[in-house]
Amino acid sequence: MSLADQPVPTRDELREHLVRTLIAGPVATPRQGNLLHYRRMAARKPYYQFGLELENDWTFDEIFALMVKKCGIDPDPSHLYGDDTIDPDLTIDALEAMAGRLKEAAERRETVLLATGHPAGLLPVYLAVGRALRARGCRVLTPAAGWAYDVETPRGVERRHIRYIEGVAALSGGASLHHTHDPHPMRAILRELSEAAGPWPDLAIADHGWAGAAGQAGVDTVGFADCNDPALFAGEAEGKVHTVVPLDDNVLPHHYTPLTVYLLTHSMLID
Repeated sequence: MSLADQPVPTRDELREHLVRTLIAGPVATPRQGNLLHYRRMAARKPYYQFGLELENDWTFDEIFALMVKKCGIDPDPSHLYGDDTIDPDLTIDALEAMAGRLKEAAERRETVLLATGHPAGLLPVYLAVGRALRARGCRVLTPAAGWAYDVETPRGVERRHIRYIEGVAALSGGASLHHTHDPHPMRAILRELSEAAGPWPDLAIADHGWAGAAGQAGVDTVGFADCNDPALFAGEAEGKVHTVVPLDDNVLPHHYTPLTVYLLTHSMLID
């Protein structure tokens, strides 16, 4: 069944679905991991900056307050262990804001980039958005295909390269697609575009370091982030990122289908 044939959920139905599938509401993201990531971002550790050069110093307390406001984590500072929360209404509010920006992109036939550091979960969302934008006359860029670099893994140093799946950039190693927070691949994409003096993206749709590096370079950027990834929310607060949708970014791919239908319907990319 194509997305156009899927039932369009109401806001209440989508909220219920998000909570039932753990995309939002009480999520499986550990509270202790969230707090650790907030401390590491506050310590300016590059891995937790997602390629953003943030202007505010962003103390732990400021990051915690931001994540309560933007993501809906549990505001109780004495909650140190267990699962955390994402407010499903904040997820839907941000999804509607993203839909508004996608609608503008389609109306203007903009040039776009799509990239994900979470191909195991979110890739179908990006594929659907890319198809819908191309059908409305948008150009989807695929620069720096094959660009490669070495990464440290638990198995030692491994080679990763940029691979496009129907216009969506991801990191590949061998036959597999890989999770990444790194901003380096998006920087390589933008560097190639700059050196070629070709079309510059009007919009990036991305997550993790792909989104952070695009936003830092001045590309209008919308994306997704989990409650353990505060950097993009800080980038949104500073105006470097247009919209960030809070959600658990690694549930089973088919669970994102109602969210995708809601997004494309509200962006008027499907009827």
